Amino acid sequence: MPDNSTLPSVLFTAFEPSGDDHASAVIAELRRRHPKLPMFAWGGRHMARAGATIVEHTGDDAVMGMPGLQKIMEHKRINQRIDAWLGQHKMALHVPVDSPAANTPICEIARRHGVRVVHLVAPQIWAWGRWRIGRLRRLTDLVLCMLPFETGFFTKRRVPAKFIGHFLFDKALDLEALDRRVAALPDGPVRIAMMPGSRPDELKCHFPTLLGAFRMIRQTHPEAVGVVAATSDSVSDLLRQMAAEDGGWPEGLSILVRDTDTVIRWCTLALVKSGTVTLQVAKQRRPMVVFYQKTNPGFFVAAKFIVATKVFSLPNVLAGKRIVPELIPYFGGPKALVREAERLIRDPAEVAGQREEIEKVLATFAGINAAGRAADAIEEVLGLSKPAGASAPG
Repeated sequence: MPDNSTLPSVLFTAFEPSGDDHASAVIAELRRRHPKLPMFAWGGRHMARAGATIVEHTGDDAVMGMPGLQKIMEHKRINQRIDAWLGQHKMALHVPVDSPAANTPICEIARRHGVRVVHLVAPQIWAWGRWRIGRLRRLTDLVLCMLPFETGFFTKRRVPAKFIGHFLFDKALDLEALDRRVAALPDGPVRIAMMPGSRPDELKCHFPTLLGAFRMIRQTHPEAVGVVAATSDSVSDLLRQMAAEDGGWPEGLSILVRDTDTVIRWCTLALVKSGTVTLQVAKQRRPMVVFYQKTNPGFFVAAKFIVATKVFSLPNVLAGKRIVPELIPYFGGPKALVREAERLIRDPAEVAGQREEIEKVLATFAGINAAGRAADAIEEVLGLSKPAGASAPG
């Protein structure tokens, strides 16, 4: 094995828990193929466990939407430190992972240092803000796309792109292990999974609506039980605090921490904020209602001018039509959410139809390994020889 000095070095930057997860899968695959490949990161604990050297820890306090002044200034300081670090460490490649607002300035910095850029997770320019395409074209050597239609969108606009599949579908679920954990959860004919998100701003927007929806459903279905999927102990603590300030914790509602797949396996219906977790629900063929709460109606007016899609949730975007109910953007109380939930609770035909359409969406990702394809693409950009037997399925 050659000395590290003969190998190109890679810098990953991720600023959200999902980015930490996605990057860790690629880092682990690259580490398996090239044990001495120097990989550094502004990232989280999963990237560290996968084999990256963490320069600074990130991702614990990601924010939703427009960040406040304090967060903007924090990222300016991070950018200054990355600029200085790149001046002292020669990198061959920068891999920004999602979070375009945070990563785009870093791509600018990397370019100034002569570093190539491969985006892991395509920015959703196809959905909104298409004026950003010129900047992306200038700041990328390659975009790795997790959604199949994205490749055509970017290549048509002269941005090099490859479809790699979605990391969520790389590994099959251990259903026996999930069923053992499900057995410890409360049982009932109506089992509501509630997924408010992970960021503090998301929780403050979404959880009061979910609490209200659960209380209303219990009025009609006293036997209904619910479980909130919390992404961390700190999220669980915040949710309980929010409930205490909003009439108390409802009877029949529980929290399960860091085990979203078990909550999905257990439920008969998921009420879920828009995002990647909708595909996690789809992976287990569970019916869902998707929403994204906004407190400022002015957002909807502005959105009409910047949003370029007619549907927003990922199952609907992938299907090219509305196959799951979505309330995006969603204002006001829980009534509209409960109305959509009741249709699925009361009508098995609605549930069967949703599952049939979800199956068609899932077929798009069958047999494709996103981590393997991403590692293939990064090897090609770096000019690394692929070790024997390194190619992943798909």
